[in-house]
Amino acid sequence: MQAIILAAGNGIRFSPLSENKPKPLFSFLNKSIIEHNLSELKGIVDEVIIVVGYRKEMIIDKIGNNFEGIKITYIEDKEISGTASAVKLAKGIIKDNFILLNGDDFYFKSDIKKLKSPGILAREHRNPSSFGVVVKEDNYLKDIIEKPSDPVSNLVNTGLYFLPKEILDIEVEKSLRGEYEFTDCIKKYNQKINVYEADHWFPNSYPWDVFNAFSYLFSKEKKEKGFIKEKGAIISKEAIIKKGTIIKSGSYIEGRVYIGENCVIGPNCYIRDGSVIENNCKIGASVEIKNSIIGSMTKINHLSYVGDSIIGENCNLGAGTITANLRHDNSTVKVEVKDKLIDTGKTKLGAIIADNIKTGIGTLIYPGRKVLKNTLPGEKVI
Repeated sequence: MQAIILAAGNGIRFSPLSENKPKPLFSFLNKSIIEHNLSELKGIVDEVIIVVGYRKEMIIDKIGNNFEGIKITYIEDKEISGTASAVKLAKGIIKDNFILLNGDDFYFKSDIKKLKSPGILAREHRNPSSFGVVVKEDNYLKDIIEKPSDPVSNLVNTGLYFLPKEILDIEVEKSLRGEYEFTDCIKKYNQKINVYEADHWFPNSYPWDVFNAFSYLFSKEKKEKGFIKEKGAIISKEAIIKKGTIIKSGSYIEGRVYIGENCVIGPNCYIRDGSVIENNCKIGASVEIKNSIIGSMTKINHLSYVGDSIIGENCNLGAGTITANLRHDNSTVKVEVKDKLIDTGKTKLGAIIADNIKTGIGTLIYPGRKVLKNTLPGEKVI
């Protein structure tokens, strides 16, 4: 069995976390999204064709030609003109029925295995207007309506399919947004396509979407031994801490917290429920972190507060850096994306900071602000 993973896009909506690397390489719980999906395909497929484009060398270097026994083949999409054209690049390699999925959403093996005949994987979503809405009849696909203003249901397309090779022969015209859409190939296919419903699926259109995957992914993590707990540190029974990490005196680890390898935490830190601290981080004295994702090799120095934020890799937050996460009027936080304000639907959302950013001492960042790459201390953020 073969699979195709689409990983060529530049992930503009995911900025600034996609400014230094492709979105499929965003790391969560010390595993990139694409590595997660490849692991879930293990035992189902023997070859994965990855369609690359934006910063393709980073994906190739990270994954290589073999991933846990799965053969990896790369095809470059030089045009980036839509999902249909991207999938068709693999036409000469595909041998028979194949699995197709996005490289930047979280999928799971139990759902992939449900697709035993030509079909599409769908799942109910609270905001169906942001996706392709799936219309089914007797468990077969009747239609896919892209981002309707008045959706007929809350069942949406997850972007994962099990399909016959012949579907790659279907020609389509460019859509209204100027792209060749693979969903148009699906609509023109003259055979029945089953609709299977997923138990778990976490799309990552915007950076703050990653928070939605925390509870389920955290529940699959296993505890380890090998970290050091100094006298006076308090660690919740739910916390997962990897080997080589030091939890210094006076630190309080509360609830479901993930801390990677070779980190130094404390002294006198407060790490709150929902926080993810990846490998080789340094969290200084009297720092509070709440429901945030801290990228690998990042240092957050003393007397700082990071709440409901995503901090990139290899950052250095100067002493007293504060990320505000709540508007004074208690309304939902809006974030600028492609010159438009997008309502995140979240009443609490802090900063989204690119890789390799440094802040000066006493830096204050308003809710929902993005700090872009190459930003220096004292410069304006959006």
